[in-house]
Amino acid sequence: MKLSVVIVNYNVRYFLELCLKSVQAAITTLDAEILVVDNHSSDDSCQMVKQLFPEITLIQNEQNLGFSKANNRGVAHAKGEYVCMLNPDTVVAEDTFIKCLAYADSVSKLGILGCQLIDGRGQFLPESKRNIPTPKVSFKKILGFPKSYYATHLAPSDIGKVEVLVGAFMLLKKSVFHQVNGFDEDYFMYGEDIDLSYKVLKAGYQNVYYGEMTILHYKGESTLKNKVYISRFYGAMQIFYTKHFKSNPAFNTMVWMGVKWSRFLFKSPKQIEPHTSNYVVVSDQLNFNKKLPFQFQVVANSKSVSTHTQFIFDGNVIKYKDIIADMATLDKKKSFTFRILPSNAQFIIGSDSSEQRGEVLLFP
Repeated sequence: MKLSVVIVNYNVRYFLELCLKSVQAAITTLDAEILVVDNHSSDDSCQMVKQLFPEITLIQNEQNLGFSKANNRGVAHAKGEYVCMLNPDTVVAEDTFIKCLAYADSVSKLGILGCQLIDGRGQFLPESKRNIPTPKVSFKKILGFPKSYYATHLAPSDIGKVEVLVGAFMLLKKSVFHQVNGFDEDYFMYGEDIDLSYKVLKAGYQNVYYGEMTILHYKGESTLKNKVYISRFYGAMQIFYTKHFKSNPAFNTMVWMGVKWSRFLFKSPKQIEPHTSNYVVVSDQLNFNKKLPFQFQVVANSKSVSTHTQFIFDGNVIKYKDIIADMATLDKKKSFTFRILPSNAQFIIGSDSSEQRGEVLLFP
């Protein structure tokens, strides 16, 4: 088997359904499998997987094990030469794995391969490619100077070597994953992707950013920005420094003060509700008859649409690749928002901020 896609889920049932439908469309020509590791969700995620995706391997944890342990458990069951750790709030294109695997096979001593991530507004996510967060880099980030934290030597659509890739999409050979002992289970959530990237580099491999491939990552579903996030993230950084950097009392005090300072400086982002003046369903089916709770028009493409428009992409007829491309390229100045109607589904889904929860709208 060529590929195992491992998805760790926790209480994002509708985002998971959309993710799984996109992954299924992306592995139709591959010898591949999908494994969902559920961290004891209280919603009906597991029931949904069993009902809609009986062919998928579902691993149900009896408690929330966190990101690292759950991924390690998934990889332990994986049969593929390659494994791809994928967040449940992502959408991949139909050619994502075909192209990423082809490129991965061409790179000698490949460690981890990552790709370009955009959020629910079509904005590039700079954490797609990062540098090792040395104490100096991290403190500059805390102070509001994050440039050195991100790998800005590459443009979003470039291909090249980077140090750190994001855990929302990590493709690597299973043998490499096992060689470095997988994700460090001292991390519960956040920091484990940095740690794995660094371990892979230290083992003599190269991490590659493949910016020619773009996927959608709603992010707010798995990375809600609040003080709990700040506490966990900088707590994870403290674990990372303890494991990988020489330590002394002065250094430990500096790290501790930095973590405390970051919590004090943090302000929850204000949630700004975008103004939407009209709704447009993008569908080849001009007789689109879904009962949406607002007035809408149906168009065959997303061109020549006025500002403050919300696009609803009909996943029954529009390819995920085209949806992602439209979201990435449509004029950001026109205040567009985006939703997706997954195939054979009775809901539309999307997000207007990478720092807040997304929206799921159910309809009869």
